[in-house]
Amino acid sequence: MRDIQALLARVFDVGMVVGGATVASRIRFDYFAEPGYYVPFVAFSAAFSLALFPGFGVYESWRGRGKLILACRVSLAWLVVQACALVLMFSLHRLDDVSRLWFAYWTGVSAGLMSAGRFITHVVLAHLRQAGMNFHHVAVVGCGGLCESIMLKIERASHSGFRGSGIFNASPDSPITARVPVFEDFDEFVSHVRAQNVHEVWLALPLSQERTLLRFMNEFRDDLVNVRFIPDVRSLALFESGVTELLGMAAINLLASPLSQRALLQKEIFDRIFALVALIAVSPLLIGIAIAVKLSSRGPILFKQRRKGADGRVFTIYKFRSMRLHTEKAGVLQQATRNDPRVTRVGAFLRRTSLDELPQFFNVLRGDMSVVGPRPHALEHDDLYQKVVSGYIHRYRIKPGITGWAQVNGFRGETDRIEKMEGRVAHDLYYLGNWSFWLDMRIIGATVFKGLCSVNAY
Repeated sequence: MRDIQALLARVFDVGMVVGGATVASRIRFDYFAEPGYYVPFVAFSAAFSLALFPGFGVYESWRGRGKLILACRVSLAWLVVQACALVLMFSLHRLDDVSRLWFAYWTGVSAGLMSAGRFITHVVLAHLRQAGMNFHHVAVVGCGGLCESIMLKIERASHSGFRGSGIFNASPDSPITARVPVFEDFDEFVSHVRAQNVHEVWLALPLSQERTLLRFMNEFRDDLVNVRFIPDVRSLALFESGVTELLGMAAINLLASPLSQRALLQKEIFDRIFALVALIAVSPLLIGIAIAVKLSSRGPILFKQRRKGADGRVFTIYKFRSMRLHTEKAGVLQQATRNDPRVTRVGAFLRRTSLDELPQFFNVLRGDMSVVGPRPHALEHDDLYQKVVSGYIHRYRIKPGITGWAQVNGFRGETDRIEKMEGRVAHDLYYLGNWSFWLDMRIIGATVFKGLCSVNAY
């Protein structure tokens, strides 16, 4: 069955290559192009697609995997095919005989058709699976809560093509509640898997359960059952564990940034664009604040301080100066307190409304900071809290931000008690473990509408 599906997918792709070329001819020439070198060009690309597409994994089973990634892979594979075809036509000195505009239309149309075809297939399969067809039965082996979590994910993602069939509780001391049969006897579970024609057995076990892993692997070694290992590393990993590839090997992140390189790049691009637009939009306000600060007391307009950024790198942060010039004891940094005599009237307003933070958009443009992220602290505070607050150091897995999840949830201003800093760090770690672009948008919106003014900022 799998071979037939792969064959049909290949036929479909070749059809979309030819169909895209035909549509491009209609768009470019208002008629179908003369055969000339167009037919060999299309034939080359069709042959290259049959040869190269399998190497990009587009004909593998994508059950339970992201369809957007599949569409991206198809588009990338198609661009590589077209690049190969261009090189071949160039080497034959026939590139000038083909319309470049037609080629661009053809490339875009065929990529769209192949991606759309897979999207439609995904929608159709999702409906079939929700109707009880074309799914794989899954039995889970694990301990306690992780089994329940996996079964819940299977139920919520019915379109993925999996359906829970049973659970083997490897830790009888931790009872499991589920809508599927729960087994504690090994032989009964094995009989259930074989009698119900279960397709997949997922071993969601901690690394300490090596004997249990080997027992199940040996039991199903001669069965046509997919046995997959989902390591239970909840007791080891700080964040929900992600899997990355290193030198062709799968690696589980136990203590590492939970944000992928793709997420970090997306965040970086957004930060630079947002900071540039923000600085242009508030430039009159920046000038006005600068004049007010200069007139409020003698001293520089900007306050500069060294802070730690991503991976512990030290950078210089910018703020509008809100205090009168004063001398600090070496190695001691006194936080601003309520009715602090060092704070000027203009500075008090700037601190209360967070307008003193606006120059940090220059830090974002320089790449030192992000728009949203854990707020950076003075180096003296880093040295203190790193020793007494669990998980504090992991705030520096990403760039610090102008605003953050902790700030919009009330953890701003003075941290005169260790509990306040623990609450701030807990919110920062939550942000790291649950980051999404839309969470950033939510934090920015909350900062604009309710986070600018705070009774804790003084």
